[in-house]
Amino acid sequence: MMARIRAGLLSLRDLFATAWWIFLIAGLGFVVAYQFVEPAPPKRMVITTGGESGAYYQFAQRYAAILARDGIELEVRVSAGSLENIERLKNDEADIGFVQGGVIALPEGDEAPEDSGLRSLGSMFYEPAWVFYRGERRLSRLTDLQGKRIAIGQEGSGVRQLAEQLLDANEIPLGRNLVPMSGLNAAEELQQGRIDAAFIIAAENAPVVQVLLRSPGIRVMSFAQSAAYQRRFPFLTRLTFPQGVADLVRNFPPADIRLLAPTANLIVRDDLHPALQALLLQAASEVHGKSGFFQDAGEFPAYKDPMLPLSSEAARYYKSGPPFLQRYLPFWMAVLADRLIVMLVPIFALLIPLLKVAPAVYNWRVRSKVFRCYGELKFLEDDLRHHFDPARLADYRDRLDALDEEASQLHVPLTFTDLVYTLREHVNLVRHILDKRESQA
Repeated sequence: MMARIRAGLLSLRDLFATAWWIFLIAGLGFVVAYQFVEPAPPKRMVITTGGESGAYYQFAQRYAAILARDGIELEVRVSAGSLENIERLKNDEADIGFVQGGVIALPEGDEAPEDSGLRSLGSMFYEPAWVFYRGERRLSRLTDLQGKRIAIGQEGSGVRQLAEQLLDANEIPLGRNLVPMSGLNAAEELQQGRIDAAFIIAAENAPVVQVLLRSPGIRVMSFAQSAAYQRRFPFLTRLTFPQGVADLVRNFPPADIRLLAPTANLIVRDDLHPALQALLLQAASEVHGKSGFFQDAGEFPAYKDPMLPLSSEAARYYKSGPPFLQRYLPFWMAVLADRLIVMLVPIFALLIPLLKVAPAVYNWRVRSKVFRCYGELKFLEDDLRHHFDPARLADYRDRLDALDEEASQLHVPLTFTDLVYTLREHVNLVRHILDKRESQA
């Protein structure tokens, strides 16, 4: 029993002595492959939105509920608006943020800046820009608001930036008549007659829009120059609020209303884990993919505003859908499998081909021990046949005995023991030749 164990250990020693270089090369391959393995995604992310009464905040809460199903915690932080969201992303205070289209101005050539450290996951929904005003006369151009008190939103908000752009394009001075107020506060001031008009950026079902649409004496502007605005400001989209869509019985609105709308874009830091980007896009598709007043089913998410470069993960998502593994496996399992696939490359590229060579190398190494003895035996046989010297009989016998002893001490696996016994038979054959030469002498 001990002899078998000793033989097995010796075989393992021979195997390691033969194949150590294979494991070394494979180990180096694993080290190199590990450099390309993405670290495991974090379990927590931070999204910066807008005020608690805004659409950004409400949608972020829905994202959080969806991501929680896959064990990802999404912390929702309120902010003053798009400009503050951008600053938070740049300062590493948030991973994700909603940003209104047009907030980031494109440089010359309309190419998105590559060195901002931010990437877009695409546009999530339209944000209609409503201009509500008081009066009986219908207004269809922003120049009609010259000299009136207008609520344009708080400093740092997307609605304020858009309002200033549009008013400036209509040569309306940005002076004391512009009131830093938005949302329901602006609606109340407009109803009370303390302001004359208000810029509101919100969905058609937002409370502030529904209140103002039904307030007596309050009208909504239908942009007569909507096509011109879309040409001047490519981030804007022309929308139509159809006649009667809000109330078919009362035929409200009484006529089609032409609106302008930027898109709400989901912006991430460019170092956000690719798996989390794909998971976010799946959540966005679930939340924003349905049809609505201004969008068709499946229209969002999409890359509609090029203010920032599209994330490479988002580009793959829009082209091919969710990652293959995430379609069929739970998120954590898909991420683990994706990382392991990279580590399996050395096995298929290096270890398997090398292991095919290993048996031949091992075979050669074991046989080489026996063949070395055969070399000495052949040399001795030639010496006996062609240069026999009776005075060296003792030396001949010592050499044969030494070869026989060396052969008996060879440590080879059981499958190669026939080589050892054959060698010893050949040693005896040469010994017979020596005996014959001695008798002849």
